[in-house]
Amino acid sequence: MKKLIKKILGISTDFNSADYWEKRYKSGGTSGDGSYGKLASFKADFINDFIKKHHIHSAIEFGCGDGNQLSMIDYREYLGLDVSSSIITSCKERFKQDASKTFRIYDDETFAGKIIKQADLTLSLDVIYHIIEEGVYRKYLADLFNASHKYVIIYSTNFDKAETTHVLHREFLSYVQKNIPSFQLTDQTLNKFPGLGEQESMAHFYIFKKVES
Repeated sequence: MKKLIKKILGISTDFNSADYWEKRYKSGGTSGDGSYGKLASFKADFINDFIKKHHIHSAIEFGCGDGNQLSMIDYREYLGLDVSSSIITSCKERFKQDASKTFRIYDDETFAGKIIKQADLTLSLDVIYHIIEEGVYRKYLADLFNASHKYVIIYSTNFDKAETTHVLHREFLSYVQKNIPSFQLTDQTLNKFPGLGEQESMAHFYIFKKVES
């Protein structure tokens, strides 16, 4: 993985994912193609169905983005976390009339070494392959699973490939299965629109359930 990072970033390993997204959102950028159009509808349909089938009351999303994907999903109690303070401010304003939704910045000051709260479901949608730094990646996965007491949904690619300065695909599943034994993979759902073109994605759904002790 370090070789992949060097291949993309060259000699420097100073790329900061949080800074990248803050600058992108602050300049008017969006969460990207996957949060709009038929890909967003596909994800929303899957998650809404999961929420109903499993009687999910509370959810925490690690990487809520600009809120477009969120607006399509029927959460009863939702906490959105994101590394960008600009987008958290934007989401608070966008959903200010919706008491079921709250938002907080996801950073070391507010989250390191502690769990804000636990929920029935935690989610990571199109986030893992945007985390370049190895330490941040490992902490992110630990926080994601620690914050759930029932289910975790990850929507991501699952192969190693360096793509751009802000896209580093990772085979995350083997890492989770080795390092987070308290959760078990229970289901995988393939993308309805696989591919590399516009409104296509190589990301799929991976569902984990907490192992009863």
